[in-house]
Amino acid sequence: MPTAYAPGSVTTVFAPRDDGEGSFGVSFTVEDGVGATVEPADETTVRLDGEPTEFEPVEGVLGSLGVSAAVSLSADVPIGCGFGASGAATLSTALAADAAFDLGLTRDDVVEAAHRAEVAAGTGLGDVFVQDRGGLVWNTGDGRERMDRTDRVEYVSTGGIATESVLGDPASMRKVKTAGTDALAAFDPDTPLSRWFETAWTFADRTGLPTASVRASVDRVREAGGAATMAMVGETVLAVGVDGVLERETRITPDGASLR
Repeated sequence: MPTAYAPGSVTTVFAPRDDGEGSFGVSFTVEDGVGATVEPADETTVRLDGEPTEFEPVEGVLGSLGVSAAVSLSADVPIGCGFGASGAATLSTALAADAAFDLGLTRDDVVEAAHRAEVAAGTGLGDVFVQDRGGLVWNTGDGRERMDRTDRVEYVSTGGIATESVLGDPASMRKVKTAGTDALAAFDPDTPLSRWFETAWTFADRTGLPTASVRASVDRVREAGGAATMAMVGETVLAVGVDGVLERETRITPDGASLR
């Protein structure tokens, strides 16, 4: 039974494209992610950490590939909290399915299938492109670029925000597009991550998405001399430049999704 693993990803700033085919943005992958084991079956079923679940983009990508399978997912990141867990699950499933059914797909074919399943489900606008490559990944309008990074990042997750509730709300997306376009114009990959987090927090603040708990965590980090921002889209705060202020830690990983 083939198994694949995709890193989680955090989007710090994004702006939807006018053509509806995803978004521009700045993201990075983290060491923690989602694994998928795929076994051919008469009908598709999905389990997450051993429990049966409905997982629309995972089911959708298998359908688009023309196969049915029993999928077992294991998550190292919080689900629904801004770590791109649905994208990681969908991409790792697609990679494992390609191997399980000997589909002979190219890497680009697999990634594109996962991306389309995510967009159709309303759970992401481009996470899988980040998770495919690893590292710090950005597209500010001139194509997708990346660089290796291994920065230590602290974070805390206090709840989830349904991605589809934001992506499907025209008023929220108008705010995101305006604030995101302004923030992306200031992006420089060679500047410290702390400086970008400050810009990203200004973006988040302008969208109106941060909750009271998110704001409280950002304030704690700032009082400790660090920089923090909100994961898009989740009730998660990420910080750099502090030690032990937020309850969990991870690192940016330069490694993309792969078969295990």
